[in-house]
Amino acid sequence: MTADPRIDRVRLGDLTFDVTVTGPDDGTPIVLLHGFPESAAAWRPITPRLVAAGMRVVAPNQRGYSPDARPTAVEDYRFDRLVDDVIGLLDAYETDSAHLVGHDWGAAVAWQVAGRHPDRIRSLTAVSVPHPAAFGWALREDADQQRRSGYMALLRQEGKAEKVLLEDDSRRLRAMFGDRVDPGLTEEHVRLLTRPGALTAATNWYRAMVH
Repeated sequence: MTADPRIDRVRLGDLTFDVTVTGPDDGTPIVLLHGFPESAAAWRPITPRLVAAGMRVVAPNQRGYSPDARPTAVEDYRFDRLVDDVIGLLDAYETDSAHLVGHDWGAAVAWQVAGRHPDRIRSLTAVSVPHPAAFGWALREDADQQRRSGYMALLRQEGKAEKVLLEDDSRRLRAMFGDRVDPGLTEEHVRLLTRPGALTAATNWYRAMVH
């Protein structure tokens, strides 16, 4: 079973999110949360399989990535706001509960949603990010994890991060995707993040981290 995707414009408070929805309206709901430096398009390669399994796939461009959901204050990217976005999305689609999948920052948000609103989540799949308690411990105590996460220090520097990632025709931003991501998807993500204010919004997720 296949279905053509549609792009919904979902208004949550003062923000409007671009949401890709694929599959039957009566399908089993599953929400997919992308990470950095990606967009909802990251889920496109696996969406047909989910739809074939009878699911309705809901993949938002998250806060800061949707052009009309891009507040400028760093505090607008704290976890409580990001969690509220996901719950607001479920409410907008009149969905009592859904399967939730997150990758990278999307996984960090998914952990928080499941912990704060377990009644709204049927299952949780977190890709590349462990439970926040374990990750927090590793950031404090494990030298190897501290080394692997060292890039975060750059991304937390407003202005410098944007300059480094966008110079030379976004060479370093493209390099973050490596050679395993389809080049067409890479370019789609890069086009989104090189729009005015987009990369600052996306890196504000890192600046809003609470130690």
